Amino acid sequence: MHIAKTDIQLSYADTDMMGVIYHGNYIKWLELGRSQFVEDAGYDYLDMEKAGYYAPVYHLDITYKKSIRFGDQVSVLTWVEENGRSRTVYGFKIVNGQNEICAEGTTTHIIVKKDTFRPVSFAKVFPEWFHKYEEMKKQK
Repeated sequence: MHIAKTDIQLSYADTDMMGVIYHGNYIKWLELGRSQFVEDAGYDYLDMEKAGYYAPVYHLDITYKKSIRFGDQVSVLTWVEENGRSRTVYGFKIVNGQNEICAEGTTTHIIVKKDTFRPVSFAKVFPEWFHKYEEMKKQK
């Protein structure tokens, strides 16, 4: 399967009172990782929006395993775990410079019409994109 890798630039402002990276920042990193995966597939979220659709987060599951501190090297690894007609589940791992897993989990996204926010079928409104994800899941 294809795995997108996104290197994260940490700033001191990302830390909390305990001197570790604030947990809320990880959620932003998942968006960066997912955007990189979409780009690797040859697509762009702005094109989706121009076509009249959004892909909001429907569900988020994250497990924090190891603290990240300012000065650490950090990467987000992102792939498609499930690609159903009505939802896509992206898997992710956030790893440090020693390739230790610091956080992992999934984000689930649905496709909705921009004007009504009613869910639609990903496979129906973006068939090429949907099939590209299926190909990427099978890549070695």
